[in-house]
Amino acid sequence: MEKEISRTGSFGNKKESYVFSRQGLSLNKIDPIKVVVRYSDGRILKGYTQNFAPDKAFFHLLPVDAEFPDQNKNISFKGLKAVFFVRDFTGNQSYIEKKIFPQGMNIIGRKIEVTFKDGEVLVGSTMGYDPGRSGFFVYPSDQNWNLLRAFVVSEAIESVRFI
Repeated sequence: MEKEISRTGSFGNKKESYVFSRQGLSLNKIDPIKVVVRYSDGRILKGYTQNFAPDKAFFHLLPVDAEFPDQNKNISFKGLKAVFFVRDFTGNQSYIEKKIFPQGMNIIGRKIEVTFKDGEVLVGSTMGYDPGRSGFFVYPSDQNWNLLRAFVVSEAIESVRFI
């Protein structure tokens, strides 16, 4: 039987606890992350992921309407527009996103405007735009929006402009 060792650490003003086995392996489970997967052809899937990694060929998505926890779908990046990491799945339909950076906002990375092939425009900041990569993360300029961050798939982009 493995004995658990607890450690507490601080990151900024957030205190976090971690549990390790005697061998130093983390026993903490990754909380599911809410995502909205949008395809270039307009299809949308909503669900939870625990293994999103942009350098992998696919990730697993448990759809919100799944009846059983083993009904994961393998989501390939081929044909995707973006993966949107959201606060909740409903959002506020009447909310109008602000496509400007508020005065005094602490921005990490470079300000960017992404125009998708379908005409949608996403304004935010990025630390990793490279046109040769399969995609990159964008953090929205509007911090009150339902969107926390987006992984934008490069093949779905019409243009990118640093602002």
